[in-house]
Amino acid sequence: MHQSKPISTPLGNHTKLSVIQAPETAKERSKMNQTPYVSGVGSIMYGMVCSRPDLAHAVSIISRFMEDPGSAYWEAMKWTLRYLNGSLKAGLRYKKTLHEAAIIGYVDVDFAGNVDTRKSLT
Repeated sequence: MHQSKPISTPLGNHTKLSVIQAPETAKERSKMNQTPYVSGVGSIMYGMVCSRPDLAHAVSIISRFMEDPGSAYWEAMKWTLRYLNGSLKAGLRYKKTLHEAAIIGYVDVDFAGNVDTRKSLT
């Protein structure tokens, strides 16, 4: 994926993953068994935990389907890898200041964004 076209978001707005998109035939399952989906999700998750909190939402979405991955899930994971390719120089920088440091955080909710359970993700 190092020569892939970089993109600016960790997961596309059009990405709606569901258990309905799981492979249905043995041929589809055998094809997906040869793809490194679980390894790829694990690698992205390692980066998220260590230094890239911007990947948290994408990892939470693509890791739901590690048991029986399908081609739609594979495409979503490749989208996240393309984002990583375009944002290799991004990161957090911590530095000491003389003033009291304040962290400001914002939270959003997607109101029943999980297609399968209709639960919200904050």
